[in-house]
Parts: sequence; structure tokens; C-alpha cells
Amino acid sequence: MLIKIFEIGMNAFIEELKWRGLFADMMPGTEEQLNKETTTAYIGFDPTADSLHIGSLVQIKILAHFQKHGHKPIALIGGATGMIGDPSGKSAERNLLDEKTLNHYVDCLKNQLSKFLNFNGNEPNKAELVNNYDWMKNFGFLDFVREVGKNITVNYMMAKDSVKKRISGENGAEGMSFTEFTYQLIQGYDFLYLHQNKNVKLQMGGSDQWGNITTGTELIRRKTQSEAFALTIPLITKSDGSKFGKSESGENYWLDKKKTSPYKFYQFWLNSTDEDAERFIKFYTFLSKSDIETLVDKHKTAPHERKLQKKLAQEVTVWVHGEEEYEKAVKASEILFGKSTAEDLIKLNEEIFLEIFDGVPQKEISKSEIIGCGIVEILSEKTGFSKSKSEAQRELKQNAISVNKEKIGENFTAKENDLIDGKFLLLQKGKKNYFIVKCV
Repeated sequence: MLIKIFEIGMNAFIEELKWRGLFADMMPGTEEQLNKETTTAYIGFDPTADSLHIGSLVQIKILAHFQKHGHKPIALIGGATGMIGDPSGKSAERNLLDEKTLNHYVDCLKNQLSKFLNFNGNEPNKAELVNNYDWMKNFGFLDFVREVGKNITVNYMMAKDSVKKRISGENGAEGMSFTEFTYQLIQGYDFLYLHQNKNVKLQMGGSDQWGNITTGTELIRRKTQSEAFALTIPLITKSDGSKFGKSESGENYWLDKKKTSPYKFYQFWLNSTDEDAERFIKFYTFLSKSDIETLVDKHKTAPHERKLQKKLAQEVTVWVHGEEEYEKAVKASEILFGKSTAEDLIKLNEEIFLEIFDGVPQKEISKSEIIGCGIVEILSEKTGFSKSKSEAQRELKQNAISVNKEKIGENFTAKENDLIDGKFLLLQKGKKNYFIVKCV
């Protein structure tokens, strides 16, 4: 009978994480705690750059789901722990940041996180932002080793996987400094401080954080004789096992549009494989289970329409960048894939135009040489896009040449109003062969 009661009372937040594939593990008693009362939980974000990237989106989404289910989320910015570097999942020591740079990063991350969680109003579960530097900056070394270090044994710390792998040299690890060895104690103290001052009873994070989080629960148990809990989510990879959130060249996709344009951000999600899109739409959107199941079924009946990818890209781009930037990204995509007019193309500014046609070969030519010049000469002598005049003439007769996405013939002559943003001419041969003339 007790089992049936427990099943009926299964926590809605945990259940949501499970069907979305965002549940890895939790300490015993976590679900009962969430069922018992409004609970305060936190996730930490280390300020290693002036923007979060899409690798942080799952953690942000977890806090947002937590708040939607009536609980109180706290986003912790690691102003103190960011000075040290988390050894979890890493094989080498991280470069330390100077205080000025770190403070700038902290401010940037605070601004970003405030977009995704509800920090306003008088509701008891409104979100909070905290910075662990605020309580660590005046905590002296001798006080720290007395208050914290005394309660956690070296044996306990050495047993953590993140420590064992580094010290044993596993996977090319280079060992571990005392600085990084103390990371789990500082993170553990964060949990203790928030437990005592903000009534935080749960810490959440990636599955690689299990060791650090449970150090905090152990410290709370030993210092206060009260309970605290841990919940982790899986580390996200692509379906082929490769790292999620990196471009082919290894670059991050950032949440700051100055570092990754909304167009590139949108394209990242739009280019997901069918298998990944089916997983990611559960991870990164607020769509309901029934809506997602319906969408997946529709996608499977007509996968070429890419309904799943389009909806995924829409939901995440609007969430991060807003409706206006999403619409711009869609328009840019339509231009790239031939569903727009030359008029749409000419209206683009330089930044978006170059984003769309990133990697396309281009050549700078004096504007006076291009305006009034015939297309045969532009294709051959001016750009070398065609090997010779005769080849250019043949391609034009075959209707294979477009300027600014519109087919043209041998009589075409470049005019001032043909230039995109007053300086670019887009040549195209066939469906995918492009060349950009930049008038200077």
C-alpha cells in the first residue's frame, strides 16, 4: 500500500525531467522533499567568459522548469570558484583570471540569466541571483580550514572521481594542484552557506558535478545535523556521441548575439539531425509532452519538410533572442535557400549578408570597374568566376548564372541599385556555387 501511495505522489518536476530525458540521478529523499514543501535549489555557473554558451542552456532550462513547478530557483555566479577552476571533467589546470576581468564576466552573466528566470514580483518562489565571492572574499584561510576543512577528510575528497582521474593521470591528465583540489570544499561551503542563509535544500547540476554536490550535502550534515539533497542531469552529447554545442571548427555557440549572431544560432538548431532534433526539442523547449509527440509523428510522415527542426529552432531562438531576431534569422535562411527575391537580398545589411554567405569566396574590386560593366566581363576578367569569356557566355545561355539570386542573361549590366548594402554583388552558378564581389 505504501508503494502505491508513493507512486501516486510522484513529484511533477522529477517526472517532467524524466520524460524529457533530463534526469541522471538524485539522492534518496529528494523527491519526498519536493513533494513536502516549496523548496529552494541552486545551480552554479562559472564566469569563464563574458557570455554563457548553449552548453549552459540545459542548466538554465532546469531552473526555469523548477520555478514553473512552484519551487524557488537560485542562480549562483561563481565569482570565487571562478578564480580557481573546477577540475571536473578536465585534464589540465585552467588559466586563472584577474579580478577585473572576472568581475566583468560576473556582471555579464548576471544580465544574461535575468532574461530567462522570473526575478520580479512578490511570489515566494521568485528567482534570485547570488555571487559566492560575496561570502568568500572576507573568509580568511585559517577560518576556512577550521570551519570547513576540519569536517571533510582527505580520504573522502580523494575518493571523488574527478580527483582520482586527475591524480592518476587518466586520459592524459596532468595531475592536480592544491588550488583545484580545494574546489570541492569551496563548492561544498557554497551549499552550506546557502542552506544556512537562504534555506537552500537542493543543489542541481550536470552528472559530472555529483562529487562536488555531495561534498556539500556531507558538509551540511556534519555542520548542522540537517538534510540536504542532490539532483543531477545527463551531460548532453549529439546522437553520434560528439560534443554538443561546438561548431566544426571547435567554436562555441554563445548566447550573446555579439559573439554568435541570431542567424548562426538559429542555423545551429535548424541543422540538427532528425535523431538529435527529437531529443533536443524535449531538452530545450517548454512544449508539452503531447505537443512534442504530435510534432514528432508529423515529422516522421514528411521528414523532408523538417517540421521538427524548424519548431526547435523557432522555440529556442525566440527564448534566447526574441521574436524579432528570430524573424530576421528566418528571412536570412529563406534568402540562402532560394525562397526570397532579389529585393529581399538587397535590403540586407553587411553583417547579416556576410553571416549568410560565410565562407563564400570574395574579391574586392573598385566600384567604378563594376558599375556599367557587362556580366560576361564580370564573370571572366573581373572575378575569374568563369574561366573565360566563352565559358561565361555558354553558362549564361544555359541559364546557369544568377545575380543576387535572380537568373540573368548576356545583356545584364551591373547598376548601382544592384549592390547589396551599396557594396556587394552576389554571383551564383547552379544551386550552390557562389562568389561575392565587394565594391570598394
